[in-house]
Amino acid sequence: MEKDQTKIDDTELKDKNTDKEKNEQANDDAKASNDESKNKELTPEEEIENLKDKLARTFAEMENQRRRFEKEKEDAFEYGGFGFAKEALSLIDNLERSKITLENDETLKNSEALKKVISHFEIINSDMLSILKKNKIEPIKSINEKLDPNKHQAMMEIEDDNKEPGTIIQEIQKGFIMKDRLLRPALVGVSKKKSQNYNESISKDEENKEKKGEN
Repeated sequence: MEKDQTKIDDTELKDKNTDKEKNEQANDDAKASNDESKNKELTPEEEIENLKDKLARTFAEMENQRRRFEKEKEDAFEYGGFGFAKEALSLIDNLERSKITLENDETLKNSEALKKVISHFEIINSDMLSILKKNKIEPIKSINEKLDPNKHQAMMEIEDDNKEPGTIIQEIQKGFIMKDRLLRPALVGVSKKKSQNYNESISKDEENKEKKGEN
C-alpha cells in the first residue's frame, strides 16, 4: 500500500515538473520573440525617417523654449516696474486726501495760506502724473464716460435724469493703466434715472392698495 502511494506521489511530482518546464519554455519563447522583434533591423529609409522625426521634435522644442524666453524677457522689460508703480499710486491718493482735508478745514477756508498750500499740492500732483506718463502709466478717463467693467468699478448709483444710465458722474478713486495692462480700476459712481425709482415706488404702492382692498 505504501509503495502504491509512493508511485502516485512520484507521478504527481513528475507532472508538476513537466508543467513548470512547459511554462518556462513558453516564457522563454515569448521573450525570445520580443527580443527578435526589438532587434529587427530597420531599413535605411526607416532609419532616416526616424532621425528626421526626432530632429523635427528637437527643433520644435527648442523653438518653443526660445519663444517662452523671449516672452519672459519682454514682460520683464515692459512690466518690470508694475509692482512698484502700483505701490507709488498710494502717494497720489494720500496727496489728494490731504488736499481735501485742508480744503474742508473751517479754520483754513479762504485763507491765503491754504491757497498757497493747495497750489503746491497741485504742482506736486502734476509732476507725479508727468513722471508716470513718461513711464507709460496714464490715468483712466472716467467722468462722463460710459462704465467699462475692464477699466471702471462701480461703487454706487446716483440719480440723475440729465445723464444716460450707466454714465460715470463721480470719480471716487482715480484708476491707472500701464501700457496695455490695467494697473488698478477707477472707483466710480454711475448715473441712474430718478423716474425709474419713482415709477417703481408708485407701482408698489398701487399693488399694496389692491392687496388691502382684496383683504
